[in-house]
Amino acid sequence: MKALLVESFQEKPIITQVPDPQAPENGVVLEVKATGLCRSDWHGWMGHDSDIRLPHVPGHEFAGVIREVGKGVKNWKVGDRVTVPFVCACGTCPTCHSGNQQICDDQFQPGFTHWGSFAEYVAVYRAETNLVRLPDSVSFEAAASLGCRFATSFRGVVAQGKVTGGQWVAVHGCGGVGLSAIMIAAALGAHVIAIDISEEKLALAKTAGADILLNGKINPDIPEAILELTKGGAHVSIDALGSKITCYNSIACLRKRGKHIQIGLMAGDQANPQVPMHLVIAKELELLGSHGMQAHAYPEMMQMILQGKLAPQSLIGRRIRLDDAVEALISMDSFQEKGMVMIDRF
Repeated sequence: MKALLVESFQEKPIITQVPDPQAPENGVVLEVKATGLCRSDWHGWMGHDSDIRLPHVPGHEFAGVIREVGKGVKNWKVGDRVTVPFVCACGTCPTCHSGNQQICDDQFQPGFTHWGSFAEYVAVYRAETNLVRLPDSVSFEAAASLGCRFATSFRGVVAQGKVTGGQWVAVHGCGGVGLSAIMIAAALGAHVIAIDISEEKLALAKTAGADILLNGKINPDIPEAILELTKGGAHVSIDALGSKITCYNSIACLRKRGKHIQIGLMAGDQANPQVPMHLVIAKELELLGSHGMQAHAYPEMMQMILQGKLAPQSLIGRRIRLDDAVEALISMDSFQEKGMVMIDRF
């Protein structure tokens, strides 16, 4: 099959032919119909993820059609339209039994622990636990956009942040994660403040549902600006980028008993941010993470999509061929993309 192959970290990947995957006994092989490029893929290419073994095929946000079924799979068949969470669970460990498959003790992640979806086909293990059936009205591109950024944001806003109508929600960074969080929080009736250093991305945030836009280049003290605008601070604040600055600002802009949600990955030289712990104590703040979303939790999100309350496909910026993904991947840290990049031709 045709695939994007990383042979060395931080060196240009190649488009080449690699062996087709075989269906695991408890899994399936999908024909990839759409797969998103995410900054997590860039972190993997940089060598920031210790799970990756070279040579490697990245890609973890995808949707497609089942083309082969392992002999242990009973509830899925060839031709089914499906997607998967980017964290695939074992279904048997104590963490899975508690319902928290997104942090499974024995998780596998296509694109990280295993070869991923920047290819014509991808193998998915433990199909009964991890496959999510796609309604016919949800496109492959929309479904692929859910896999990491949107689903992680959904869990961050809904399950971790417990956002409700009328609350102030600050979203720091208006890339794919941030735009997703803005759309979800707005759909729940929150007042959303979007923060970025790009006017173009802030314009996208406005279309996604943001009420107030703050440019970090113009506003030297983002936490103070938010504290003043909201008359006390955000109820929930989300670091959707993953930098020392955005993490600090997200915590510092909260009102008393507010919640900080860390969604943006803290990796490389951004891995150990300074935390204003004096504010955490004085204001009784909560610091929470969001690491994907369980397959069994997808129906609530899918229902909001089917009802027209959420439109993840509107956050897709560019649609490209697999051949174009090499340049798109290695340039992701320039933050030039407006919305999500989607590979839809192989």
